[in-house]
Amino acid sequence: MKKILTGNEAVARGAYEAGVVFASAYPGTPSTEILENIGLYKEIIAEWAPNEKVALESVIGASIAGGRSLASMKHVGVNVAADPLFTFAYTGVTAGSVLISADEPGMHSSQNEQDNRNYAKFAKIAMMEPSNSQEAKDMIIDAYDISEKYDTPLLYRMTTRVCHSKSIVELGEREEKELIPYEKNFSKYVAVPAIGRQLRHKVEKRLIALAEYSEQTKWNKIINNKSNIGIISSGIAFEYSKEAFGKEADYLKLGFTNPLPKNLISKFCDDHEKVYIIEENDPYIEEFVKNMGKKCFGKDIFPYTGEMTPDVIKRAVLHENMDILQPNMDLVVNRPPTFCSGCPHRGFFYELGKKRKKIIVAGDIGCYSLAVGEPYNLMDWLICMGAAFSSGHGAQSVIDRNPNDDRRLVSIMGDSTFFHTGINSLINTVYNNGKTINVILDNRITGMTGQQDNPGSGYKLQGEENTPLDIEAIVKAIGIKHVRKINPNDLKIVKETINWALELNEASVIITDWPCVLKKKYKNEDIEQYTNAWKTKDKVLEDKCVGCKACLRSGCPSLVFNPETKKMSIDETTCVGCDVCLQICPYDAIVKDEKYV
Repeated sequence: MKKILTGNEAVARGAYEAGVVFASAYPGTPSTEILENIGLYKEIIAEWAPNEKVALESVIGASIAGGRSLASMKHVGVNVAADPLFTFAYTGVTAGSVLISADEPGMHSSQNEQDNRNYAKFAKIAMMEPSNSQEAKDMIIDAYDISEKYDTPLLYRMTTRVCHSKSIVELGEREEKELIPYEKNFSKYVAVPAIGRQLRHKVEKRLIALAEYSEQTKWNKIINNKSNIGIISSGIAFEYSKEAFGKEADYLKLGFTNPLPKNLISKFCDDHEKVYIIEENDPYIEEFVKNMGKKCFGKDIFPYTGEMTPDVIKRAVLHENMDILQPNMDLVVNRPPTFCSGCPHRGFFYELGKKRKKIIVAGDIGCYSLAVGEPYNLMDWLICMGAAFSSGHGAQSVIDRNPNDDRRLVSIMGDSTFFHTGINSLINTVYNNGKTINVILDNRITGMTGQQDNPGSGYKLQGEENTPLDIEAIVKAIGIKHVRKINPNDLKIVKETINWALELNEASVIITDWPCVLKKKYKNEDIEQYTNAWKTKDKVLEDKCVGCKACLRSGCPSLVFNPETKKMSIDETTCVGCDVCLQICPYDAIVKDEKYV
């Protein structure tokens, strides 16, 4: 049977066919859909973890216990998971185990562009790179055999275009793998220094064996078009290269990329007058080739950043531009990303914006990072997941040394980020007698990556209900004395609470308690309160509206200003009746629409 699948869907199918029994992840674009699709296969235990480190540790445990396992994450997530990864590289596996890193050349939704191929080299583990959806499925099946044969975790490197592009995939059947009975193995899995020194030698011997495999595997192959031009590439860059050069070049397509096949590459270079290394981000292959003393063209002519698309390749090599359909930029309206209509973050940022001269805002990763733009302009920095509380504490500690600066640090993160790494950050603030204002925007979901469940949502990945963690109880248990939970749509309460926190000289926590308007599942006790509220809508009384645009400071996309009438209106197809604009209007020109009350 054949289906049209994205690379992420194909990986999930491959994991199913390979007999995987346990998978864990933290959602992050472009990797999110991998675990969502794995979760559709009931033969596999699929779980969202609070963060990537915990996901990989769970997967390691599953492997030790004898079940094939998989962890998936975006590229920056591997930074969080690096601690267990490097030890896993030493211990090896019982049942096969794969770590999927979804890299982001071009940084479509990420804060950096790191090339995680370097992690495989650094950790001394096997690595594979699919170029399309069929390979994404087929390679993952082989990955488990390699993992078990060579006693290694395997890094499976994907990129945005492989993750999200669709192509035809030939499906197979699931091959059930018997669980390998767990047996205590102190000298393999207890990573104390005495054992680690022994395992270190095993890692080097494994690399020698993997290097031999790399020379003969079907995933590293030459495509001969009888050209004197040779192109070496991997992943989506191979597909781009073919589109740019067609049959005007020969190709060495690399799918198994750590260790790289030294002899195969050397012969390919010797057989061609010109060799181009086409790869996205770092010169990972290029450096290997040049270290062998081979001449090649790489980052000396290709950009060091961004996607290596066919037009980029043609400009770099042939100095030609591809025919690309260009839009009429005069007709393109600049539309920066903004909070959805009814977003519970809107009211809080509106009121916080009134305190701009008194505060500095430490931001974090999530929907609320959109507050950096108009009309809020409320974010002084954004570092990584969970950094708001700890970076805010460090900044406040230094600012307090300056007698001429009395500004307060407001550190902001969402509920999923709080569970990810924010708890440790808040512990640091309490332990060190911090005085920051710490805000947890609890919208009961992991919003920006597509409304995935988290420890506070009340549901697991595969739909089972559980007991949601109580954020208020957690922060009090940590030692925060000053805690308030508020409805962020009530601007009066928001204003009073911000003023309350600013008057304190100790650490405080504000929890905004209102779910994402896109949240799909609710506990029975929540249904009436939230879904009934969203059945209402607001409207503008045209005779009262003076066109002052004060309501636009809420940043709501449902608000529309008519330049001809100089009046406001509300798009009733998107309005959810949150009433933030109603409370802002100084002329009482916005009211509840009686049709929806």
